[in-house]
Amino acid sequence: MGGLRDFFSSFFTAVFSRSSKEAGIAAYIIREHERGRRLSEILDDPYVRNRATDREVARLLERPEVVSALGEAAVTEAQNQLD
Repeated sequence: MGGLRDFFSSFFTAVFSRSSKEAGIAAYIIREHERGRRLSEILDDPYVRNRATDREVARLLERPEVVSALGEAAVTEAQNQLD
């Protein structure tokens, strides 16, 4: 029974830590954009590059709060550059 409990414990730890990591990066992207920086410049920051793969960045760009803050045009352009 302990093995199953350990499995679920590590599963939920991984899921929630990834979610909080993504939330932190999303907040950084939004904050830097509000300061007037271009999205392409922000995505090239060492802060983002060291913390997220291209796949994770693509997932971040689908988050509703990111799309709302940056605008659909900027997000679509960045997504096209990732492809």
